[in-house]
Amino acid sequence: MTQRISGKSQRSGEILAQQLYNSGIRNNAVLHAIANSPRHIFVPEILAHKAYDNTALPIGQGQTISQPYIVAKMTELILEQQGNENVLEIGTGSGYQTSILAQLFGKVYSVERIKTLQWQAKRRLQKIDLHNVSMKHGDGWKGWASKGPYKAIIVTAAASEIPTELLNQLSDGGKLIIPVGEQAQVLKLITRQGDNFIKQRIEAVKFVPLVPGDLL
Repeated sequence: MTQRISGKSQRSGEILAQQLYNSGIRNNAVLHAIANSPRHIFVPEILAHKAYDNTALPIGQGQTISQPYIVAKMTELILEQQGNENVLEIGTGSGYQTSILAQLFGKVYSVERIKTLQWQAKRRLQKIDLHNVSMKHGDGWKGWASKGPYKAIIVTAAASEIPTELLNQLSDGGKLIIPVGEQAQVLKLITRQGDNFIKQRIEAVKFVPLVPGDLL
């Protein structure tokens, strides 16, 4: 990967990665990806001065770019090793989470229901030379079955319940990380073992809702 990241942004990214380490993120590959990602290009220009703060920010269309800690935590939980594994992302959004995944997985498939967000994210990823991402405009509840099964699935919006179709698209041993709930949301990690799904509660979170259908 040949990301074009300025010295100032590099330093800001390294400071952010250190903050995440202090908050409990321990996977070195994830921390390296955070440090080397120009988060400022994934937020509106008016908010660029807050890009490297450990906070969620609005990106328009009623959506947000997730807090870096949550991005790192969710990635850490599904990442077993670097290699050629594939990952499905539900909710491309700004493309920031996508950019972290693209540095750590062999292939990223990303589904976004809002066409304008998908188009903007695609341009950003091209700008920083991340080309192992395929995008689809569609309903995140349905996943992307034709490209599965997946070693990992990450959902960046809160579902009222765990979508059955996403569980079915996991490979044996695969992991799904997803926020679940409406008013009170909980981050859950689901691991597939044959026809069984082992569920683990991680922590309380706050995400925008996972809305069914797609939108131009």
